[in-house]
Amino acid sequence: WCDRRTIMHLFLLLILQATAAIGQIDPAHCRYPLGMEDRRIKDDALKASSQWHETTGPQLNREEGDGAWCPAALPSVSQYLEVDLGRLTFLTVIGTQGRYIRNSGNEFAREYRVNYSRDGKLWKSWRNRQGNEIIEGNKDAYTSVIKDLRPPIVTRYVRLLPVTRLSTTVCMRVELYGCSWDDGLISYSAPEGQRMQPPGYPIANLNDSTYDGVHERGKLFGGLGQLTDGVIGQDDFTRTHEYSVWPGYDYLGWKNDSLEYVEMEFVFDRQRNFTSMKVHSNNMFSRDVKIFSSVSCWFKPHFVWEAEPVEFRTVLDDRNPSARYVTVDLNHRTAKSLRCHFYFADVWMMFSEISFQSGNKHAPAAPSASATPDDGKTPILIGCLVTIILLLVIIIFLILWCQYVCKVLEKTLIKQALVFPTACGGGYAEPDITQCTPHQCFHSNAPHYAETDIVRLQGVTGSNMYAVPALTVDSLTRKDISAAEFPRQQLIFREKLGEGQFGEVHLCEAEGLPEFLGEGSPLPDRDGHSVLVAVKQLRADATSQARNDFLKEIKIMSRLNDPNIIRLLCVCVSSDPLCMVTEYMENGDLNMFLSQREIESTLTHANNIPSVRLTILSDLLHMAVQISSGMKYLASLNFVHRDLATRNCLLDRRLTIKIADFGMSRNLYSSDYYRIQGRAVLPIRWMAWESILLGKFTTASDVWAFGVTLWEIFTLCKEQPYSLLSDEQVIENTGEFFRNQGRQIFLYAPPLCPPSLFELMMRCWSRDIPDRPTFEGLYQALKPHVNQ
Repeated sequence: WCDRRTIMHLFLLLILQATAAIGQIDPAHCRYPLGMEDRRIKDDALKASSQWHETTGPQLNREEGDGAWCPAALPSVSQYLEVDLGRLTFLTVIGTQGRYIRNSGNEFAREYRVNYSRDGKLWKSWRNRQGNEIIEGNKDAYTSVIKDLRPPIVTRYVRLLPVTRLSTTVCMRVELYGCSWDDGLISYSAPEGQRMQPPGYPIANLNDSTYDGVHERGKLFGGLGQLTDGVIGQDDFTRTHEYSVWPGYDYLGWKNDSLEYVEMEFVFDRQRNFTSMKVHSNNMFSRDVKIFSSVSCWFKPHFVWEAEPVEFRTVLDDRNPSARYVTVDLNHRTAKSLRCHFYFADVWMMFSEISFQSGNKHAPAAPSASATPDDGKTPILIGCLVTIILLLVIIIFLILWCQYVCKVLEKTLIKQALVFPTACGGGYAEPDITQCTPHQCFHSNAPHYAETDIVRLQGVTGSNMYAVPALTVDSLTRKDISAAEFPRQQLIFREKLGEGQFGEVHLCEAEGLPEFLGEGSPLPDRDGHSVLVAVKQLRADATSQARNDFLKEIKIMSRLNDPNIIRLLCVCVSSDPLCMVTEYMENGDLNMFLSQREIESTLTHANNIPSVRLTILSDLLHMAVQISSGMKYLASLNFVHRDLATRNCLLDRRLTIKIADFGMSRNLYSSDYYRIQGRAVLPIRWMAWESILLGKFTTASDVWAFGVTLWEIFTLCKEQPYSLLSDEQVIENTGEFFRNQGRQIFLYAPPLCPPSLFELMMRCWSRDIPDRPTFEGLYQALKPHVNQ
């Protein structure tokens, strides 16, 4: 019980539960393709100012015609591509590409601007948080470029306006990413924010700098801004914001010297039945800031305001300075507009987010610090806070005590391990992996053969790093690198796939690679085309330890040889920067491949939805068999992947799957990872409970992730695992697995999944390690179904 790491994880869980704040919408998770690629956005929703030829009209991400929109004239303020998203949408990401039309086109937009409209009449220009309108586009016709909109925008109509400073023709292919704006708010009005000069601190500008409405005579009206961007304000508003702008940036704030109350008006897309309003407020009372003391809201269902308001009084807090959500009960009043008066409790009042819940929509619960209890519950709240504080004090004491006691015990245990071999036959530091099974080693006194701490989850280049037992690493790294040295000048950069602290992963074309590798090359016949490869490159400022780890990874990767594992093809290590070159599949990753397709049916043909030959379940099962085969090979080498998911499975044009490790570094999949500040990023929705709570990564935890990967495959990657749970709720659910009291939540059975296969998934998610199947067992169980 003196496991310091276990105590730290439990401490982290308690902190997360006590401090988490869930906003109306999270831009990091709202990144779903909106339908340009899969044709959910129809042709009649596309419009363009002009086109140079009938085949270059507003048809996007499709290979018909010339495969891109190209305006008739050089880009100017009058040239645009317009998309009607069909409903109000929270737009977070834009992806663009040039016209490559099977490598025969060479037109692309180096820069572009974005205009948007919520009603199709009033158009607004997007600007980033520094006030710039220009978005960097493409550098060639081939590479797709993903750009986050910071801040995101609420809109229905989007126009992309290409910009060029050269006399060249431009063409664009586009995909838009985001999610539905269910809040329905289309504008809010308020007094303009003010400036604050806290003694001894820089000036805090509490203005709504991203507001897209009208600023007139000290008022804001007709737009949306920082109160609806999904970014909640910091507890200490005097600090510079993470976006490298000024202090107080996250907040819209007012002083009571000129205002008796702050009047805000909210207009919605239609009449709604309102249940509650959530207001994220600052409460840094040491700087004369508190949450509002009370609020009165009037409702306008049709043309006049109702006389009777809803009134709500808050419980003020002079002890906890944390910012928090205040939830205001709106008593199921029906209206299309609201007008609220917020009354001061101190000199200043500051808001960073406001959202509304209506109808039967259930909003995420705000944290305990954000609660708004009535006076009768105040003693209960105080008792809960005192209990939490006492628990934190006890945990801190245990951590400090264990730091001393565990150092003494550690020396004793090491001596005992050297004198008394474990049941598996190996020493404490290097267990003999030939004498016991993974499940036996897990329960022995020796550490698991490939158990690893979460701190080392992320590799040097930002991708995942295989966990390898010390004994195996030593035997591998004593050998020389078996991969050949490739001329680095023959690598042509196409796209940055990701990056880490000391390195980057690039998508490149390798000229002459099949000839360089010679007979027995693992590369398929490319019909004379260049070969796509992934290049992991170490940066010049890397530490000596990072350099050694990079070389060790090369030596390990050079020994992997399996048809379902990405292969190391060659290296560039004779000079800096050090590079390793691995396979890259032309059909991309399995997640994107499946999410853009449907099962073939009359319906999909009628709607021209792109489909892969998924006419029978054996196609999906064949994918599962290939993944289980590759993982069986890794397990035979005592390797632990630690990030198995469809985003880390690549496909070639023959739908052969190869397991890779690039997912962690891809911006597109950032929402699949949960960041623990100062430690690591974790794919918690794919992780076994013991990996999250205890930091134990084993082949058995890879089996758990394989079960989740199967679930992804049979849902065609249409949703994220546990999509209805927040990250904090996913972590809480692992605690239910640990307690094993029957309250844990499992993933549901996908409609396409046969009952026998779902039973196999459930075995992968067994609470006890010995009850989970091995990869050999999974492979043998899945393989017969393919030929049925």
